Amino acid sequence: MYRGRRKYRTYWTIFLILAAAVVLALAVGMGLSAPKDTGGDASGGRNDTSTQPGTGSGSGAASEVDDSSAIPPDSSNPSGDLTEEPDQPEEKDEPEPGYDFSQPAPQSDPVDNSYFDDAAFVGDSRTDGFMIYSGIGTGKNLTSNGLSIFKLGEKKALTINGEKYTLLEALALEQYGKVYLSLGVNELGYFNDQGFYDSYCSAIDEIRTRQPNAVIYIQGLIPLNEGVIAQTGGRDYLTNEHLRVYNDLMKKAAEEKQVVFLDLYSEFVDENGELPADASKDGIHLSKAYCQKWLAYLQTHTVDYDTLYPKEEAR
Repeated sequence: MYRGRRKYRTYWTIFLILAAAVVLALAVGMGLSAPKDTGGDASGGRNDTSTQPGTGSGSGAASEVDDSSAIPPDSSNPSGDLTEEPDQPEEKDEPEPGYDFSQPAPQSDPVDNSYFDDAAFVGDSRTDGFMIYSGIGTGKNLTSNGLSIFKLGEKKALTINGEKYTLLEALALEQYGKVYLSLGVNELGYFNDQGFYDSYCSAIDEIRTRQPNAVIYIQGLIPLNEGVIAQTGGRDYLTNEHLRVYNDLMKKAAEEKQVVFLDLYSEFVDENGELPADASKDGIHLSKAYCQKWLAYLQTHTVDYDTLYPKEEAR
């Protein structure tokens, strides 16, 4: 009986060994026949590379190259971003600076006397002497002895063709390209500096209304010679100290109203701060030689209307 059991166990052991071998063989066989995962789609076609730039296909076909990887980044675009930059706006030339009304007119190329053909000269006896003795030979003489900046629109100071006119009325009879204004000596006896300044500003406005296309020149006052004035019995209120105050006010008015200021004072003043003694017999009115010097200054200090008031370019 014992031998029978022993024989039975031997058969059972062999059976288990064979069964294990069969299972192992089946497992190995299944592992060898399993399909490889190629990473392709379910149909077995090649990979879609549209979402993975620069990768090859799963079927072993030649790799596709992303064109962007072959373009070196622009040095001005370190990130390599191929987005096209917008065109930069074209640089425009800087406009030339306008005329500086805060300064006296600079020296310019000389003109001949024909420049003054369309000029009106507004002033007192000093300007009248200039028109007679300078040799200018042209321009409209709108002067009157004792003419004052305070009464340009009131006093009938000018006679033209037998008719009496105020200065402003006479100025409106013709159109001019230039208006030269020189008044202030007769006003030195009026110690009303603010009134003088206001009157000059008003005169410029009135002249511009009547002559809108004219270059308006404010002529600074030529200095006096106080010693000669005293010797010839002139008025003691005629002083260079007050004259310089008026010149500053005239220059200020020219800047405010945007017209040209002519610095005649600096042209005629000597080392003593006066008009040279030989320039005038009475210390006020100029001799022929100095009237010619006055003309030479005007010939070399001119400004075009378009320079003063350039037309705005069309936008």
